[in-house]
Amino acid sequence: MSAAERVVPAPGIPCWVNLMVSDLRAAQAFYAAVLGWDFRPSSLGGDFLVAAVDGRPVAGIGERRPGLAQTSVWTPYFAVRDATVTAARIRERGATLAVGPVALGEGRAGLAADRDGAAFGFWEGPALAWTVGEESAPARLDLQTRDVFEAAVFYGEVFGWADEPGIDVAYRRDHVLVERDGRDALSLRGGGVQTSAQPQSRPRWLVNFAVDDVERAVATAVAAGGGKPQLPVTAWSPDGFSRVLQDPDGGLFTLTNRRV
Repeated sequence: MSAAERVVPAPGIPCWVNLMVSDLRAAQAFYAAVLGWDFRPSSLGGDFLVAAVDGRPVAGIGERRPGLAQTSVWTPYFAVRDATVTAARIRERGATLAVGPVALGEGRAGLAADRDGAAFGFWEGPALAWTVGEESAPARLDLQTRDVFEAAVFYGEVFGWADEPGIDVAYRRDHVLVERDGRDALSLRGGGVQTSAQPQSRPRWLVNFAVDDVERAVATAVAAGGGKPQLPVTAWSPDGFSRVLQDPDGGLFTLTNRRV
């Protein structure tokens, strides 16, 4: 990425999403067909690409190294002021710190799983200009979890929501909405079942992409080798329900109609 594209993201909220796959070429072809993405090299090497729409960054897709976990998972990365402090907070609260913090490009990154097993990352340093719900970035990030209010406390303490200016946490009857400067940043909702045999029902972060026609995108995804997972095939959101899809490598994501 060029210097003009780099910003220091607002801490406490997601600043990027990544997907690691077993076949990078196949993933490129699938997401180009379904979401109209094109791809460009990143500063992290030839096995990691930046997906873009009209030149604006959307997400990162990389190829897994042999021997790593065989499950493809869309993973949000939260911007933090100090990756070492964040890692300590994760461990102190009984969650799993899987990787890091490690130096990566111009910053430091870590990968973790919360107490219910939902994977997330954190990033300290400059990043691509990217805001949930704006331009090419995902329309929403939703946490599906076992206990929504317990999860809100965990993430709030790890990322210091109470101390970050501009972050507001709204507790609704059945979900928690996190806003930054009056804009939705993410939501947390219940329904995750840790022991479920169906991956889409387990605690996880769901990345939602906006399209002009959901049903047409679903048909394109199926034709391109993806599929609709077993029930449930809808996902909750503050605006209603979205369709859940699975890419050819097993990565789950959701689609919603683009706001006019």
